[in-house]
Amino acid sequence: MTSIAVVIPSRNDAPMLAACLAHLAAQSRPADQIIVVDNGSTDNTAQLCEAAGVRRIHWPVPGVAGASAAGFDAAGTDIVARIDADSRPAPGWLARVESDLAAAGPLTLVTGPGDFYDGPQLVCWLGRTLYLGGYFHVVGFLLGHPPVFGSNYAMTAEVWARLGPGVIRDAPGIHDDLDVSYRVRPDMTVMYDAGLRMPVSARPFHSWGSLGRRLAMSGETFTAEFREEGPLRRRRARRQEVL
Repeated sequence: MTSIAVVIPSRNDAPMLAACLAHLAAQSRPADQIIVVDNGSTDNTAQLCEAAGVRRIHWPVPGVAGASAAGFDAAGTDIVARIDADSRPAPGWLARVESDLAAAGPLTLVTGPGDFYDGPQLVCWLGRTLYLGGYFHVVGFLLGHPPVFGSNYAMTAEVWARLGPGVIRDAPGIHDDLDVSYRVRPDMTVMYDAGLRMPVSARPFHSWGSLGRRLAMSGETFTAEFREEGPLRRRRARRQEVL
């Protein structure tokens, strides 16, 4: 039987985390393990995790990249899934993750789109269409395959065993999903499932400062990736593998 762990990096997000855990408790295919990676919270995250009966581990280095990696390392399951504290997975989400990866093979990641909530309707539409749509199309073109969306993706243990040692863990300005996406090797597949949708908070668009910080993180992440492996060399290696 396939085992699945859901990893949720979180810092001072207890109210949203409580709602996220309630959605995970309602899954038609329950998680075998839920790991909340506490990235230095000063709110009641610890008490919330204890009351919900989920595993909480502490990651002291600021930044979602290191926190996510620590959760993946701790999982020990056949599949590791990644969402955020503001994610609201539908009841069939984990079952669909399991089905997608079972059909695709051992070196596969699966991801899907997001639907924004708690913001004006126009802002949520723009976020879904331009922000996330641009991410999947523009970054996907650069990579030669779909990138994974940090609030909604999963991978096999075999994939993480190969990617994990190389991911960036000690820089707070790194987007973990972009880092993982860039490190996908030519023999790995990223499956984009349009039906694997995830409601997420529109808080990145609540202020220009918040949006600006996220865009700045994208620039910092790409700078780090390009320094390690140039994009043209990466695309060439992928084309050679396909041929």
